[in-house]
Amino acid sequence: MNNHTQLAQIGVIGLGVMGKNLALNIADNNYKVAVFDLDNQKVSAALAQEQLERPQSKPARMHACNNLSEMLANLTSPRVIVLSIPAGAPVDGVCQGLIEAGIEQQDIVVDTGNSLWTDTVEREKQYKNNFKFFSSAVSGGEVGARFGPSLMPSGDASAWEFVAPIWQAIAAKVDPETGLPIERFEPGNPVTEGEPCTTYIGPAGSGHYVKMVHNGIEYADMQLICEAYQLLHDGLGMSAYDIGNVFKQWNQGSLNSYLMGISAEVLQQADPMTGKPLVEMILDKAGQKGTGLWTAVSSLQIGCPAPTIAEAVYARAVSTQKSLRKQLQHKLLGPSEAPLAEHDKASFIAQLEDALYCAKVCSYAQGFQLMAMTAKEQGWSLNFAEIAKIWRAGCIIRATFLQSITEAYQQDADIANLLMADSFSQSLSLKQGNWRKTVAASILSGIAIPCISSAVAYYDSYRSETLPANLLQGQRDFFGAHTFERIDKPAGEKYHVDWSHLQRALTKVN
Repeated sequence: MNNHTQLAQIGVIGLGVMGKNLALNIADNNYKVAVFDLDNQKVSAALAQEQLERPQSKPARMHACNNLSEMLANLTSPRVIVLSIPAGAPVDGVCQGLIEAGIEQQDIVVDTGNSLWTDTVEREKQYKNNFKFFSSAVSGGEVGARFGPSLMPSGDASAWEFVAPIWQAIAAKVDPETGLPIERFEPGNPVTEGEPCTTYIGPAGSGHYVKMVHNGIEYADMQLICEAYQLLHDGLGMSAYDIGNVFKQWNQGSLNSYLMGISAEVLQQADPMTGKPLVEMILDKAGQKGTGLWTAVSSLQIGCPAPTIAEAVYARAVSTQKSLRKQLQHKLLGPSEAPLAEHDKASFIAQLEDALYCAKVCSYAQGFQLMAMTAKEQGWSLNFAEIAKIWRAGCIIRATFLQSITEAYQQDADIANLLMADSFSQSLSLKQGNWRKTVAASILSGIAIPCISSAVAYYDSYRSETLPANLLQGQRDFFGAHTFERIDKPAGEKYHVDWSHLQRALTKVN
């Protein structure tokens, strides 16, 4: 059947940046890996890197296959095959190829790409008579894939039994006592101690949905940091290097996170060509791959307020309108004075730190509430304490902050919104004054902070027992006879006013 004395325990199809690093990570953890890619150069690069990084005393843990049939022949049964290929049609193309190559019903195909969660649900149904279609979202970028990502698997529970040992081995690890990541970026010397940042999420699609929301929170988190940067740079006139130092200081406290850390590094990187701060030489047009957009769309479809996440998506869209912004810069007036420049620098930085923390809490609250509402609609039983735990290391939004979220859900697994948790409600109540001062100063200075300011509105809306939706519903009844409920009548009873009649009679609607 093959010339190898030992069959591989897992196959990896697709050896781009993520696929190659996942394959190397798996090999580091003493699994034999069969690999395949249509691009022979990628296959050669993966094999060369494995040989370079592997201690000479150890046998090769990776071998190449020339086609899908050869891969199937070189895997133990049930075969476990990881797909690391672009989402959409390529996934179905490989699945059809595996069917033609002779894959069997008990075999497991794991999609690790950024697939839309509803596509994953349909694929499990489509391929159930051919093989077990499983999925596992991966977060952490290329470094995470290589040395320990956060993994969000979902699908057939029996498939998880076979995948689990491998996933627990390659996942990022957290110190169970401190909740802090255990990081070691050494090829051939993986982290084996600590809690793995992976857990079975639930039925098909749930893992990719959780990853989608993770990315929505990531969009918000990134934009919040960018807004803080602009307030300090444009408002206080601070240099990129000095702002990097502020971010380093914040990274020692409650705002500690991977994104805060890398933001400090980006701000203090000099441009090799000009010597200026590199960030000032980067064109202010941000790209996106769609997962943040999917999150915002999902929140609108299900009726879950997620304004901070949505504003982060809009901010990227506005950034792409560079030519229009250049024209309007000279046509639209802003404030004649710059109140921020009059602030004491140290006191404003302290205010901004509080504002950033509060807005961050709100963005996570929005994401977790969205997952909860979707889980209820789909019949999923999501464990939010576990989800928060697996995001503490390996993923892009990893932060010590997530330990507090874990503890909140451990105390009350059914909490309706993170703002209900005493630890968060108390800290937001304490810091909200500085949050408001930051937003007011930014508005008076003409500096847009859509995410920080939308988070204030979110906070104020949820602390208001009565909202102006009473007038809104009156408007709807006026022009469309949409009816309304009354505060002095039982819930569910509908009323309508004949607004065109002089007496405007009130009638109960059956």
